[in-house]
Amino acid sequence: MSTPWKTNDWYTSPWNFQEEVRQQLNFPKNIKLHDVTLRDGEQQAGAVFTKDDKIRLAEMLAEAGIHRIEAGMPAVTKQDADAIAEMVKRELPCEIFAFARCMKADVQRAADLGVDGIVVEIPSSGHLIKHAYQWELQKAIDLSIEATNYAKEKGLYTVFFTIDGSRSEMDWLLDLVMQVAEQGHMDALAVVDTFGGLAPHTVPYLVSKMRERVDKPLETHFHDDFGLGVANTIFGLAAGCEVAHTTVAATGERAGNAAYEDLTMALKTMYDVDLGIDTTKMRQIYKFVEEKIGHCVPTNRGILGDRLTHVESGIVAAWYGNCYPDHILELVPYRPEMVGQSGLQVVMGKHSGLPSVQVWCQKLGIEATEEQMNEILMKVKDAAYIKRNTLNEDEFKMICDQVLNK
Repeated sequence: MSTPWKTNDWYTSPWNFQEEVRQQLNFPKNIKLHDVTLRDGEQQAGAVFTKDDKIRLAEMLAEAGIHRIEAGMPAVTKQDADAIAEMVKRELPCEIFAFARCMKADVQRAADLGVDGIVVEIPSSGHLIKHAYQWELQKAIDLSIEATNYAKEKGLYTVFFTIDGSRSEMDWLLDLVMQVAEQGHMDALAVVDTFGGLAPHTVPYLVSKMRERVDKPLETHFHDDFGLGVANTIFGLAAGCEVAHTTVAATGERAGNAAYEDLTMALKTMYDVDLGIDTTKMRQIYKFVEEKIGHCVPTNRGILGDRLTHVESGIVAAWYGNCYPDHILELVPYRPEMVGQSGLQVVMGKHSGLPSVQVWCQKLGIEATEEQMNEILMKVKDAAYIKRNTLNEDEFKMICDQVLNK
């Protein structure tokens, strides 16, 4: 019988669904992913998407079911503005947003392109305003009110975005938000952790403080400097936030943003929250990003890694022999094909065991006694040690020839 933690496609912990564990969760019914790869993702040092790259990536994201795409900042370059205009023209099956500073000119550029909405940013910590912008605090408030009112006048769905909100003085942040809500305009408020310094258990508290002051939908925008972007986003959604800002493969400024792949899969398999994303397209989309901007993830990274489905350990190779393919979820938490990966494969290396050699001999049609296979295994380990990597089929066959033809 199918359960939330064990289906034909995944097998996670049943403890995730204990009543006492889930009683504090308050996920909204319809959560949206707001992809910021084309804006914040491209702010990763050295990353450049061409106009055509941006349009194609937007198409791929839309085809995968991403609900909203932050297509860029029109003020950056003419190519960015042209790319956004083309996305709007193509009427993709998702919302197209632009990003703007709290400046009427930026808002006007976005409105001219015909986008559905706009994310309007303002520094929101006193120390950042003082040291980085060298403004008086009142200037941040005045610009926010002016720009958001102008966005409303232009008919744009407006998300007010508080840069460095997580390091601000709480009363100052809440007062800023209140003044913009009352004197300016916001359709939604982004809860922003620009430098990734929020701890997961703090997120529900911050969300609750925001809700005390503003009766608007909340969105999460969390960076990954401490590897907590996805965890923080889950805590934010579980506290009632309705939109999550994410990027492909955690691209973005410094350590990047919350990865949509990890977030989508975690919600689906550990919280029974299905965002409607076609997860089989995840690796294809990542490989496009890797090709265009050179963003490479570790080979063993969850969901996306090139060697995620490789089995080298002799112990696990024995499990593979006993379980694959009928009981694959005894070996992995989800079917690799679910995220666009190929199936599991036993590879040959320093940590291989006799079951590994048995699998390869059977695959390649090589007949050998158990004694010969043990000799092959020892030579495999020596060769892998020297190579400092796994062996390919030709290298394995050469070893087999040495042992079987001596």
